[in-house]
Amino acid sequence: MNDETALLEAIDLARNHSADGSNGPFGSVVVHDGRVVGRGWNRVVEESDPTAHAEVVAIRDACLSLGTHVLDDCTIYCSSEPCPMCLSAIYWARIPRVVFACTHDDARAAGFDDSHIQREVAAAWSERSLEWVHRPTAEGAAVLRSWKENPDRIDY
Repeated sequence: MNDETALLEAIDLARNHSADGSNGPFGSVVVHDGRVVGRGWNRVVEESDPTAHAEVVAIRDACLSLGTHVLDDCTIYCSSEPCPMCLSAIYWARIPRVVFACTHDDARAAGFDDSHIQREVAAAWSERSLEWVHRPTAEGAAVLRSWKENPDRIDY
């Protein structure tokens, strides 16, 4: 499967699942060894889940399909440039290549403006619009230390 074919499939998912206006116009596919292993479209409204963006749904589908949480030999195709949350999911999944059709500016013109989130992520805790309260505890530190020392842990 070439880039154009995969990207058009992502765009078709966006078109087909947003035509009635109930979902956002976003689609995504994950490709491994030339075949689609994960598909996703925006399901935020239908699932009452603000994290159900096309890329996250496609990553979840690909991970289930391949039986792994690491997609380091895959490419993700997106109808639009991934938002900060989706980009983070792509990094966590270790997907090394992203191909997209529309830009953040294109999405903003259609009513999907994530520029405030991009600014918030780059800002210090004290400069963010959300209240951030850091209360370090021995118990919290112990959980992390125990994890690090566990020889049976599965790193990700």
